[in-house]
Amino acid sequence: MPSFTATLPPSAMLPLRRVRARMFAVFLLVGAAVPPALHAQYVPPAGAWEQRPPAQAGLDPAAVQAAIAFAIENESTGSRDLLANHTRTFGREPHGEAVGPFKDRGDPSGLIVRGGYIVAEWGSPDRVDVTFSVTKSFLSTTVGLAFDRGMIRDPGDLVRDYMGPVVTWPEHQVIEPFESAQNRRITWDNLLRQTSDWEGTLWGKPDWADRPRGDVEEWKVRPRHEPGAVYMYNDVRVNALALAALNVWRQPLPQVLKQHVMDPIGASNTWRWNGYDSSWIVLDGELMQSVSGGAHWGGGMFISARDMARFGLLTLRRGLWGDRQILSERWIALATTPTPVQPTYGFMNFFLNTERRPLPSAPAEAFYHLGAGNNMIYVDPVNDLVIVMRWISSTRAADGVIQRVIAGIQR
Repeated sequence: MPSFTATLPPSAMLPLRRVRARMFAVFLLVGAAVPPALHAQYVPPAGAWEQRPPAQAGLDPAAVQAAIAFAIENESTGSRDLLANHTRTFGREPHGEAVGPFKDRGDPSGLIVRGGYIVAEWGSPDRVDVTFSVTKSFLSTTVGLAFDRGMIRDPGDLVRDYMGPVVTWPEHQVIEPFESAQNRRITWDNLLRQTSDWEGTLWGKPDWADRPRGDVEEWKVRPRHEPGAVYMYNDVRVNALALAALNVWRQPLPQVLKQHVMDPIGASNTWRWNGYDSSWIVLDGELMQSVSGGAHWGGGMFISARDMARFGLLTLRRGLWGDRQILSERWIALATTPTPVQPTYGFMNFFLNTERRPLPSAPAEAFYHLGAGNNMIYVDPVNDLVIVMRWISSTRAADGVIQRVIAGIQR
């Protein structure tokens, strides 16, 4: 990967104004970075978020400007009409028709947070957009909440031991997603790490139809892997995890997330977590929608960059928000432990920077929540940074933004 510099090309200066990139207050001249520990207790209250000039947060203002310009210049090349974009990409797979909502996306946007304070933002950080597979990090969080409360005793437990028969609506069909010979062996850990090789059809989508490899007919009948043995990114299996978590909580997962995470961290009331037209069940005499873990066929989390940054700050602080432990440190430690067969992946969707392979400019301790589009929440405990980037062209381009910000840290 080529190295990046903090030099801002002349062509980037006007776009900074056009997309309303904002730098806060007058840049203060300071001789050294403010130690992150001094800011460790600051958490933004609901409805407000204190803004600090980059220099006051120990960042070179020119480096921050260069990072923003680079993010804007490297906008995703996909169509802003996300339904049309789906039709040209995942929609071409077998059973690829959309079954959940999409909405057109906005301009590139994001925030840079250091020491808990916003030091820069660009685009429209309050705009609610599809966030694709960043949704998976919210899904695994609902499993973590159940683990912290003893509702799931151990991630190594078999999922089938927590499941009852599921009644679909409006078909009133009884399904048991973890009772086949293959699926009976699957643990929560397998699902969370995308190593389950779960088999079956859920919400009209067969597992083999998601990113089939080679000849489709051969892929349908391939031998199954031992759970835990092989990593395969697959949204049908992610949705099986969402259904299992719904059965544990016995209430819609968006309600669980709102009550136990989003409200406590002061998120806005604008985010929405959607499922599919086909993912309704009857549970305890009520209709409930099993939400999706991404927007592979539509749905998933619709959320603002600002609310994404609050979630990123929560994971940066190891689940602690002020004096309240929202998620246990134990759960965050598990989520950020490398998967043996895929060391750059933890629990969905905690991507790890193991050996600095995905993000060469970032420390190995960094991790990030990633979705298509690309949408990224970069979390850096070494430098006390959270960076949200929306609609950036690639992970490589995101690394360029990170490189510029880190290069601007005043040592």
